[in-house]
Amino acid sequence: MHVPFPQPQASGEAAAAEPAASTASAASAVHARQLTRAKRQATGLLLAVIAVFALTHFLPPSLAVRCLRAVAEAAMVGALADWFAVSALFRRIPLPLVSRHTDIIARNKDRIGGNLAGFVRDKFLDAPSLVAMIRQHDPARMLAQWLAAPANAELLGRQVARLALTVLDTIEDAKIQAFLARAARTLVGRLDISATMASALGALTHEGRHQALLDALLARLGERVRTPETRQFIADTLVQWLRREHPLKQRMLPTDWLSGKGADAIAHAVDTLLKAIAEDPQHELREALDGAIARLIERLQQDPEWARRGEEIRSYLQNDELLGEYVSGMWQQVRQRLRADLQDEASELSRRVAGMGLWLGASLAGDAALRVRLNVRLELWAATFAPDVAQSVAEHIQATVQRWNAQETARLVELHIGTDLQYIRINGTIVGGLIGLALFGVSHAAPLWALLAGPGG
Repeated sequence: MHVPFPQPQASGEAAAAEPAASTASAASAVHARQLTRAKRQATGLLLAVIAVFALTHFLPPSLAVRCLRAVAEAAMVGALADWFAVSALFRRIPLPLVSRHTDIIARNKDRIGGNLAGFVRDKFLDAPSLVAMIRQHDPARMLAQWLAAPANAELLGRQVARLALTVLDTIEDAKIQAFLARAARTLVGRLDISATMASALGALTHEGRHQALLDALLARLGERVRTPETRQFIADTLVQWLRREHPLKQRMLPTDWLSGKGADAIAHAVDTLLKAIAEDPQHELREALDGAIARLIERLQQDPEWARRGEEIRSYLQNDELLGEYVSGMWQQVRQRLRADLQDEASELSRRVAGMGLWLGASLAGDAALRVRLNVRLELWAATFAPDVAQSVAEHIQATVQRWNAQETARLVELHIGTDLQYIRINGTIVGGLIGLALFGVSHAAPLWALLAGPGG
């Protein structure tokens, strides 16, 4: 028997595919054994009633023998009829007049696939079903309970690390790297540097957003100016300046005292200026900042010189070899460090994701309103996206079934449901025998009554 050689795979793909293939083969083998056993049972019962029917022709004729023959005959009819019904689903039976109505699954594979796709779409993935499922199971609470367990959070961290390592391996592929490089150059080539900078500045300064950032910056600077470390830095700088620019005066004057006083004065002056700017929304420096940003935005949008500079920057980003080598080298270093971390069972990324998972679980568990809002949001998403997702899944199912080989499809279906269908044959045999018994009783009611009544009746 010819055994095809397996197609070569990348090491990562092979490692992932081999367990899945072995699991599928083991499951198929189990189904095949169960199907064979069920067929033997149904066929054995059919052979038994055939043997009984044949035996009645060699027994002395009596009412009991005729009854047994009628039961066996009806059982054979029921068994053969149900054998035909079950077998006709999966293979062609060459019988006159009815053969065209056999091999049903293979003949109607595409229609069955379409019906299956529509059934899944309309009964499992429709918006009301998904919303009802969300309301029944409370996924936010389930997520909170799952993440609250440290083992689950660690599992999440490991899985994210494995996914990141898979993505990293994919990016390392030479063809994918070349594609990403082309995509980056194309993206930069379509970028209008000056217009983009103008848009970014416009968004940052819209409705005075930059003033809030300036207030935060002034507050931080004020805190730094008032620290003893800053005052000591100013004093040391003054001493160095006196020694460098006025060495003679530095020897004659009390340098430490002067530098200390000077540092206090400078720090006080800077702190006073920062407070004045922070407390006055109309301060002249704020207005100067607004004017400078507005002029810069206008130049970025209209000045040909700035447009030319933007083109130069874009060309530099696209074509400069040194920049490309620098970025490539930097990426190699980052990749090596990231790979080393991801290959570690206790990687930094895994720990951080696990910590985030624990925090999220605790937050959800302790905030009922947040869980309600999350579930409501999930319901809205389900209602909004369910039709499109359901249609995509249905089209995928239908297209997948259409690609299958008709006979192979019939074989797979029989492998998975054929075991249960064999009970139809068994039941047909038993029910046929019982019907034969009932019909024999009706047609021979008088002799049977006389037999039951006895001689004295």
